[in-house]
Amino acid sequence: MQVVLLAVGMLCASISYTFLVMNCPPPLQVQVGSLQMPIEFDGHFGTFFRMFSQQLVTILPPNTNLQQAYEGGTDEQQAFVQNLALFYTGFLKHHIPYLESQPAEHQVLLLGLENLINISYVEDTEVFKTCLDYWNMFVADIYATQAHAFVGAAASGDFSFATPGATANGVAPGSQRKMLYTGILSKLRALMINRMAKPEEVIVVEDDQGNIVRETMKDNDVLMQYRTMRETLIYLSHLDYEDTEHQMLEKLRGQMSGSWTWNGLNTLCWAIGSISGSMHEEQENRFLVTVIRDLLNLCEITRGKDNKAVIASNIMYVVGQYPKFLRAHWKFLKTVVNKLFEFMHETHPGVQDMACDTFLKIANKCKRKFVVLQLQEQQPFVGELLDNLQATIQDLQPHQIHSFYESVGLMIGAEVDSAKRDEYLSRLMAPPNAIWAQIIKQAQANPDVLKQQEVIKSLTNVLQTNVAVCSSLGHPYLSQMIQMADSMLTVYRLYSESVGQAIVTGGPHSARSSFVKYMRSVKKAVLRLIETFVDKCEDEALLATKFVPALMEPVLGDYATSVPDAREPEVLSLFAAIVKKLKAAMEPEVPKVLTAVFEPTLAMITINFEDFPEHRLKFFALLHAITNHCFKCLFAMSPPQLKLLIDSIIWAFRHTERNVAETGLLLLEDMLKSFATSEFATQFHQTYYTQLMREVFAVMTDTFHTPGFKLHCKILLHLFSLVRTDAVIRAPLWDVQAKGPNAYPSNAAFVQEYVCSLLATSFPNMTPLQIQAAVAGMMAIEDKRAFKHHMRDFLVQVGVAHCSYFLIIHSQVLCEMHVFFLHPSML
Repeated sequence: MQVVLLAVGMLCASISYTFLVMNCPPPLQVQVGSLQMPIEFDGHFGTFFRMFSQQLVTILPPNTNLQQAYEGGTDEQQAFVQNLALFYTGFLKHHIPYLESQPAEHQVLLLGLENLINISYVEDTEVFKTCLDYWNMFVADIYATQAHAFVGAAASGDFSFATPGATANGVAPGSQRKMLYTGILSKLRALMINRMAKPEEVIVVEDDQGNIVRETMKDNDVLMQYRTMRETLIYLSHLDYEDTEHQMLEKLRGQMSGSWTWNGLNTLCWAIGSISGSMHEEQENRFLVTVIRDLLNLCEITRGKDNKAVIASNIMYVVGQYPKFLRAHWKFLKTVVNKLFEFMHETHPGVQDMACDTFLKIANKCKRKFVVLQLQEQQPFVGELLDNLQATIQDLQPHQIHSFYESVGLMIGAEVDSAKRDEYLSRLMAPPNAIWAQIIKQAQANPDVLKQQEVIKSLTNVLQTNVAVCSSLGHPYLSQMIQMADSMLTVYRLYSESVGQAIVTGGPHSARSSFVKYMRSVKKAVLRLIETFVDKCEDEALLATKFVPALMEPVLGDYATSVPDAREPEVLSLFAAIVKKLKAAMEPEVPKVLTAVFEPTLAMITINFEDFPEHRLKFFALLHAITNHCFKCLFAMSPPQLKLLIDSIIWAFRHTERNVAETGLLLLEDMLKSFATSEFATQFHQTYYTQLMREVFAVMTDTFHTPGFKLHCKILLHLFSLVRTDAVIRAPLWDVQAKGPNAYPSNAAFVQEYVCSLLATSFPNMTPLQIQAAVAGMMAIEDKRAFKHHMRDFLVQVGVAHCSYFLIIHSQVLCEMHVFFLHPSML
């Protein structure tokens, strides 16, 4: 309390002192204003704020243009404004309820808020962030109060449709706050509109030299700022739709009057797009008709490529934010899409990309409208689009064409008539199919044609176009896949042979040459298309009988016989997808898959922890899929094969790459659960229980695998739970031949002694009593959360620095696996 009174006294003593302390780090006013005290001190804070405001007027008159003053000010003057922003936001955050409750303080309260609005226009990112965070909280609180009053009035029956938040007998408390801040809220709307940050969808931007270019890198700070401003403006729009609409249309009329600027139009349109869904439907429709019409007119009358690019990007952003409006207004929707097609011919950087992105967004939200015959139309719009397909996409780059095809695939997928859908698909794929057929015909006469760089690019683009259509169209893509399948696998085989020959001739380093990479890009595109089709196909029987057998020789056979540098990791992800799709129906083929990929891949990834990173992750994902969906296939493995599988899982969760380690732990967890319910539970655990217990303790107690702690605990808890009873493991886990069948009264006693011995060897800093108490807790605790807390306490107690034993075990396992892989005959 004395601090507050002292600050007030110093504040009144001298204006120059006020300026001085506002620049002291940390400012005294900021500290005092942010204090939270009991309510009996509120009056003192009110006096402090009033006296502060009175003194501040002599330094900053109400009509001061802070934006200009800040830009031309000294470092000290700028620091004063920065500290003033901190003071206002800190004080008002804690003490505005008291100022609102005192009518005599309303004037200084409103003056302080207006000062903060003026500070918010200052061109300083940190200052604006400080202000914006407060405005977001301030507006959200007013909206919550208004909504609470509205709900309260409705619940009590004292409700009127005349004014939201009002009661039949007078003005609700929420409306009183809204009325108090009417002027402030209106100025806040202007602030948000004038300073709206750029949304993620906009990629046509102005660079530091004032040129309109395509954005090359996303600014996460700007995106976060946009989300906060969007939320704030939506609250403001809900509080007063009419004022929001009025201010936006007034600014739009100002832009249309001939004095428009890039920044002015950008911030306005970003603000318009940000409030999608916050107005009543009729009001929103009226508002958007005006906005879109004016923007289209502005685009028509404006000259200059940069100007048109700015207007085009704003049109595309606004229309992309209001799909509901477009669905309800076919003529506007058609006009907008045709305008997007015009923009696809505009070669200004970023315009074509944004046009394709917006078209994809609209196609996704309004797809049904394009396949239905609309009033006064001769045919559905998709038919008209396909008639002019070549002319529309002739100026697009390959990646833009893929996006365009994905959009049309969404439209075709909305057609319920299968005959029409197949016809549309055939017309859509006619251009890429013609290119594909021509290349295949040339290759039949001269296979060396496939080695030409332009041919390789054409094949890759055709395949990527098919991927785009398949991903958006889904199962109806089947007819196109049947048409492509045989020739596609032939191309895959030919490029596999060419890649293998190039590597054999040029040596291992040739695998990194541009020529080999180009050829492999075709193989990768083939695998990507097949995997996408597998994911989308709904006819599992057709997949299992027709497509999977056809993949065995050209894809799996190639993987098994290729040199390591030529093996595609996408083969592993493809068969993981097939296993997940077909589940038990894939069991007859799983042994062939494992024969082709298991040993070759392990030989690649166990040399070290760095080479072939994609193969590592996708290999263990494949094993995980087989364990979850074709678990019975593991029963057919020979003991050496099963040991190799377990060793590979241990290798995975010992990996320093977090994704690989996590995949290995998840795989182990699921495998243990599956074996626990199988008829081979006893045999499996007799062989691997103690090894797995030791290995999981090893990774838990080193410093490289801390992100996996939660999974470590789940696996250890499962292992301990197995020996509490004889329901799962029905034979001794210890070596019966060496110790005899009655060496331990139960498996629980054996495991407890084993773990105590393991920990005592690993952590000599712990006493026998400490170890016994820790292991007893591990054996007894059944609750997951309690077990995790117990293990955390255990790690704190032992300290992970004392884990030399486990590191030695790690090295031994590494050496053993190298020896194992040098002798594949053991399989």
